[in-house]
Amino acid sequence: MKKILLLCLPLFLVLSAVSCNDRFEGEEITNTDFVKIDSVKIAQYSMDVFTTQTIKTYSNYAANCEGFYGYDYLHTAPLEREVVSYKFSTGSNCGELVTKASQINFRPQEVGIYHFKFYTGKDAGGNDTWQTEIIEVN
Repeated sequence: MKKILLLCLPLFLVLSAVSCNDRFEGEEITNTDFVKIDSVKIAQYSMDVFTTQTIKTYSNYAANCEGFYGYDYLHTAPLEREVVSYKFSTGSNCGELVTKASQINFRPQEVGIYHFKFYTGKDAGGNDTWQTEIIEVN
């Protein structure tokens, strides 16, 4: 009996140390989707290799129920990047549209002319549209 108790005691301690987190910390994310990038702000269109600059993108979100989720930053060619922004949606009641900024830190590793394509939505035919920006790296 004493051996059974000694074997069960560590199991009991482990189970009591691990507990469920059932705290409610806000609305749950119900969906993620593309959000079009309405404008882009690039501080310098010419920069040095191995330096860093911030590229800001601006998108519209419904207040209280949507927000910035993340980027897809795709290297589609050696000096070409496609940037797609994602939003999240929650079950909260939505408000008016608000414009919010997000940013990418660009630190080029090689000299050349970089072509950035930012996702701006779909055209009438359902095709993706892009805003192209060029940064020269010396």
